[in-house]
Amino acid sequence: MAENTKLVMETVRAADHDRYLTALYAPEDKRDPLFSLYAFNAEIAGIRDRIHEALPGEVRLQWWRDVIAAEEDGAEVGHPVADALKATISAHHLPKAAFENMLEARIFDLYDDPMPSRSDLEGYCGETAAALIQLAAMVLDPVAAPRFAELAGRAGCAQAMTGLLLLLPLHRERGQCFVPADILAAAGSSPEEFVTGDGGPGAERAAAATIALAREHLSAFEQGASALPVSLRPAFLPLALSGAYLDKMERARRSPVKEVARLSVLRRHWLLFRRATRGWPVA
Repeated sequence: MAENTKLVMETVRAADHDRYLTALYAPEDKRDPLFSLYAFNAEIAGIRDRIHEALPGEVRLQWWRDVIAAEEDGAEVGHPVADALKATISAHHLPKAAFENMLEARIFDLYDDPMPSRSDLEGYCGETAAALIQLAAMVLDPVAAPRFAELAGRAGCAQAMTGLLLLLPLHRERGQCFVPADILAAAGSSPEEFVTGDGGPGAERAAAATIALAREHLSAFEQGASALPVSLRPAFLPLALSGAYLDKMERARRSPVKEVARLSVLRRHWLLFRRATRGWPVA
């Protein structure tokens, strides 16, 4: 295995272990392209954690735009993840616009502006997690993938919202609020109170409403998931964990506002194995 390939795989294993596990269920010749997509996602999702300041973060996002937009698809830039991604885009004819939209959405991560509304949150999830699922599906089976674009949208919303709920304590600590302002208002709270308050009843109700929203999208995904061909399952496997994470949040003694819900490694392996081998039952 080439050194760069190892570096890309290790990037995913370290930064996004759940997606790393899902890629192992893909055919061997599809794993490296999937790792390149997931490593790219980890790179841009982690910009705020590494750089901390918004303007340098935007510069980094622009660097990725320039790399992806470059006409010389085969030209290497000396960055293992970027080179692997460019090779994947070229080999699998992936739409560069999807990456541009993903990078544009990630600007939100760099600032402390509140998420305005439920529809804005769904748009953010669509441009990030849903787009990543669809791109992975195009790598796995370009013929079947377009038929499941709508399902990828639902899956991405469910998976991204679950991920954001898991990050609530971290986001509150650094002054971010991904819980939509309209949901907070309906719960008797506000973005400012949610971030700086003590996580009281309003924050609890808002978190519960966001869990319900994630479940709504997860349920819609599961309604159609039984139709997924085996070839596309690895792209959607992160959804095998979403329901279990949401269950854990609802049953935990402490609120997801204050404590991160966790699944054991054994539990995650079992859930992924079950869906990878059996698929989703008819809902």
